[in-house]
Formats: sequence, C-alpha cells, structure tokens
Amino acid sequence: MFDREKVAAGVRAACKNRPVDQVQLDALVDAVGDQIRRSGPEITSQAIGVAVLDRLRELDDVAYLRFASVYKGFEDADDFAREVGLLTKQTAPKLHGAS
Repeated sequence: MFDREKVAAGVRAACKNRPVDQVQLDALVDAVGDQIRRSGPEITSQAIGVAVLDRLRELDDVAYLRFASVYKGFEDADDFAREVGLLTKQTAPKLHGAS
C-alpha cells in the first residue's frame, strides 16, 4: 500500500542540504502518488522506488544518488560509480553522411 508519509520521509532525507524546496518535494511525492494510483490497487514497493528515482533524477543528481544508494542497497564505492555512470551516460549523436 502506498504510504505518502514514508515516501515523503525518504525523499526529504535524500534531499537534505540540497537546493530543493518543500514545494518541489511535495510535487514529487504527489506525482508518485498519482502514478501509483493510476497503476491499480496492487503496487509493489519496487514500482514505488522506481517512480521516486525517475523523478529524483530530474530534480537533483545528488538526491537521486542518495536515494538510490538506500533503495538499491549500495555496498561500496563501485556501486556509486556504476550508478553515476548510468546517471550521466549520454549517447553521442549519430552523424549521417559524414566523411
């Protein structure tokens, strides 16, 4: 069951000392709640975590990494490095007709 306060507490912890205000936090939690409600009556905690991560990625990279470290159970610096790589990975545009 979706627990708004539990999600809000996790997001607040991830965003602590980051340039994210309460309005942004509330909007993120509301958006996750809306998505979860549209998904149907039964939802997994994994789906909630992924929804939070998707929104944190857009809001603040550091908060995203903090949340991901708990949610995904990071055990060492390699886990952080892997996640940073995924977070910053950008595909170079394909050049058509270049010689």
